[in-house]
Amino acid sequence: MIRTQRLAAGVCALLAALTAGLAFPSGAAADEISALAPKVDLVLDVSGSMRTKDIDGGTRMAAAKQAFNEVLDATPEEVQLGIRTLGANYPGDDQKTGCKDTAQLYPVGPLDRTEAKAAVATLSPTGWTPIGPALLKAADDLDGGSGSKRIVLISDGEDTCAPLDPCEVAREIAAKGIGLTIDTLGLVPNTKMRQQLSCIAEATGGTYTSVEHTDELTDKVNQLVDRAADPVVTPVATEGADSCAKAPTLKSGLYTDREEFGQERWYRVDVEPGQELRASVSVSSDRAMNPHYGVLLRAVTVHGREIVRGEASGIGRTDVVSTGLRYPKAESDDDEAAAEAVCLQVTHSYSAAAGVKTTPGMPVELTVDVVDSPSPASDVASFGLGRGWWLLALLVLVGFLAGVVWGWVSRWRVAVWRTN
Repeated sequence: MIRTQRLAAGVCALLAALTAGLAFPSGAAADEISALAPKVDLVLDVSGSMRTKDIDGGTRMAAAKQAFNEVLDATPEEVQLGIRTLGANYPGDDQKTGCKDTAQLYPVGPLDRTEAKAAVATLSPTGWTPIGPALLKAADDLDGGSGSKRIVLISDGEDTCAPLDPCEVAREIAAKGIGLTIDTLGLVPNTKMRQQLSCIAEATGGTYTSVEHTDELTDKVNQLVDRAADPVVTPVATEGADSCAKAPTLKSGLYTDREEFGQERWYRVDVEPGQELRASVSVSSDRAMNPHYGVLLRAVTVHGREIVRGEASGIGRTDVVSTGLRYPKAESDDDEAAAEAVCLQVTHSYSAAAGVKTTPGMPVELTVDVVDSPSPASDVASFGLGRGWWLLALLVLVGFLAGVVWGWVSRWRVAVWRTN
């Protein structure tokens, strides 16, 4: 009897051990997925100025709440999202206390939409604008994990907690090398606020956007949250030259640079026979610009002959203008034929509005891709007709049949006429 009980206990222990062993890998896998999950911390200004009624007939706070509710509904399941506030709790006049007023309204993690909306509903415009301290705390909120990390700062005014400069705080965060991007949105901005929020975004490779309507705020925050879920590609900083001869040679990849007004930047790419160069460039308007603008990307030989160009232009307000080009280099019968050095020239016709600083230069993002050219047999069908050859064949067949029928009918009519 005792031996039977011991045997039963041993079997139970063995089953428990096997169950635990199977469970641990599953838990480890869940932890690994969580570590790779993209994280976003929405940092909202809840200072007293958010009571101002100048967005679609309502207050700035009402616009922010509506936008947040729509963003929470649209947030992808894989994104871990949190909400931090600044200026939401201290209504007094003591600056030292007011500049500590930042709190985590909803922790960064798997999103409970109902709970997050309930937290947002409690917000009421209250105090100061401690942007610098809030950014430092938000960086801590996103600590850990290897997925993409993004702070989205929404504010209607510049920082009121000097000497802690939020732009310096952003540079400090960027210097840590943790791959954190800060995007900023200015609600009905003035010049000083625009400059400060632009500086914060530029320091970490983020974007700045002016917002004056609720739907603009909703669309932009949704776009930034969705972008966090995209695969992370870190651009390589490069510095273009003022001529083709001095240009740096680039491989396939994503590059960033700065280009001042009236300046041109040159880069070189080696293209082997049988390869195709695909290049695109985007120039961001990170400050107030005049409404007419354009971007030009040219592929040029080392002797100055233009091969192909891409250009884009527009009128009005936009954040980014992009264009691209393709250059296929023909196959060579010489197996040892050298690569061709192709020079890429980037220019833009942005001009700064009155009183706007012209330095640093405009953010430029250049994508270079050198791939094997499509085979002529698959890219262009017989006789240069592409895939339209079958239509020509059909027309020939229909014409032939119509000719045969018409000939037969004509002969029949002639035979009838002769008989009569």
